[in-house]
Amino acid sequence: MPGVSVRDVDSHKFIAAYAGFLKRQGKLAIPGWVDTVKTGHFKELPPQSPDWFYVRAASVARHVYLRKSVGVGRLRKVHGGQKNRGSRPSHHVNASGSVDRKVLQALEKIGVVELNPKGGRRISQTGQRDLDRIAQTTIETDEDEGEEEE
Repeated sequence: MPGVSVRDVDSHKFIAAYAGFLKRQGKLAIPGWVDTVKTGHFKELPPQSPDWFYVRAASVARHVYLRKSVGVGRLRKVHGGQKNRGSRPSHHVNASGSVDRKVLQALEKIGVVELNPKGGRRISQTGQRDLDRIAQTTIETDEDEGEEEE
């Protein structure tokens, strides 16, 4: 299937496949604090999955791929959530800026994203090629599983 892009694949399947690819590749720089940090002050506990940084990096890469330019502030809003304020109504709270900044810097270091001259970051040529290749393999594995079920 020529011409497959990230838009053609289910987001959950793509993010899981790309996170696995990043983990197997071993080039993504993981900060030392990933096992203790919370991803936002609206959370009570840090993430329970040991591979959450790879999943967040895959999510950010997909988000940057689908848009022209993305900054840390936009990612904070996307990854934010509802803060439980007890008996008062819940309100939306942005996620941790440090986590999203470190993810962008790690993706920039391996060449998936690059700085946009107008501000923020955009997907690079090599990053777009990698993400399209992962999308292609994800669609092919879905088709193979569909044939086995029949």
